[in-house]
Amino acid sequence: MKIVSDAVKIEQRANDVSLLEAIRERRTIGRVKRDPVEREVIEALLESASWAPSHHNTQPWRFVVMTGEGRGKLGEGYARVAAAALPELEGNELEDRLKKERGKANRAPVVITAICSPADDPRAVHAEELAAAQAAVQNLLLAAHAYGLGAIWRSGAPMYDQRMKNTFELREDEEIVGFIYLGYPDMNATTPERTPIANKTIWLGT
Repeated sequence: MKIVSDAVKIEQRANDVSLLEAIRERRTIGRVKRDPVEREVIEALLESASWAPSHHNTQPWRFVVMTGEGRGKLGEGYARVAAAALPELEGNELEDRLKKERGKANRAPVVITAICSPADDPRAVHAEELAAAQAAVQNLLLAAHAYGLGAIWRSGAPMYDQRMKNTFELREDEEIVGFIYLGYPDMNATTPERTPIANKTIWLGT
């Protein structure tokens, strides 16, 4: 009897979803189960992210994967940003608020910090490096859908705060492009309306 390895089974899960299906059916999933996500799956998502296009093949991205207690890194970042923004709070009131902020990192079993890490290439243009890192995130989201995972791309003011950047020890020229929360879906997403693409398209030529 032939035994199919876990790695093969994982790959087969993704092969059941076509690219066009993933593009059309992927949804933002803000509520996921606590069940852990296999490391092999996470590695496959990152591999997919790494095939995003980039000018001059600079590949200006890197990722910090947080699971279990590792999510405390993000939680501490949220707490630092909140503490600086609320200097009037103190004592128990402050501690309660910081506990709430730290808890934001535990809303999914896996959180990935996606970072734009510009290449040391004189031809590199910052806007293009940023776009490439964001394209890598889109690849990751599509791959997550293909593997049956739910994901949400979170951003917001704390992501841009220098205190958050310091938490992740970013270089001066690096920036966070998103916190991707991952897990197995615990909700049914609705289908959002889309403006007909014909309304946003101009054709030139014959």
